[in-house]
Amino acid sequence: MDEYALKELLDGVKDSRVTTQEALERLRTLPFTDLNFAKLDNHRALRHGFPEVVLCEGKRESHVVAIMERLCAAGGPVLATRASPDVYHAVHAAIPDMRYEELARAIVYEPTPLPKQGGTIVVISAGTADIPVAEEAAVTADVMGNRVERIYDVGVAGLHRLLGNLDHITAPSVSVVIVIAGMEGALPSVVGGLVRTPVIAVPTSIGYGASFGGLAALLGMLNSCASGVTVVNIDNGFGAGFAASRINHLRVQNSAAAE
Repeated sequence: MDEYALKELLDGVKDSRVTTQEALERLRTLPFTDLNFAKLDNHRALRHGFPEVVLCEGKRESHVVAIMERLCAAGGPVLATRASPDVYHAVHAAIPDMRYEELARAIVYEPTPLPKQGGTIVVISAGTADIPVAEEAAVTADVMGNRVERIYDVGVAGLHRLLGNLDHITAPSVSVVIVIAGMEGALPSVVGGLVRTPVIAVPTSIGYGASFGGLAALLGMLNSCASGVTVVNIDNGFGAGFAASRINHLRVQNSAAAE
């Protein structure tokens, strides 16, 4: 139950449209629902502004389905990450109103999409092989109610490709830039030297042997000489999208408060 739904419930009790007993029944699952194998955090939307996100990787299909059924019953939106096609088909069989973002490996339930906030999150990938991680970030930010612009395959091996998109990256509407790169992870440093917005760097596990599954890119990003670059874990597109959403929403709130 999010803040809006809770307010509606309280207003319903105040206006006698909802009885006290009915309200108690609807609040009975707060603050969490115990499924034995999982305890669903029903207060997550109230605290964070977005419901609990389901990490499918490592879970049984039946557990994912049960969790998604409970979360979707609250009205959505619901996001599940690292979902294989098999997991999606199992969830879709139980809850038809789902879509599968194949590149992002994400399951999305959006009966009523969140309104898009002002400001834009730009998601940049160094190479085509980095797109799955970039899409995880982009889909996360989109579902959380943000405008997202994608700029893919603009790595430092052909810097003119990035510079050809500089107007989009430095536009006044841009609140935060997410930069995804594997190999040596140089692209976030370059972008960080060109923009005034926060840059969230995401190292990927793409690269040859000495990249050590993304460790080389991670260390390169952590040692960036450009100011304002922060780094999430290897292949953590979700974490970058979530953080970028918070930054964008905060910017919108501060702008509204200043008017």
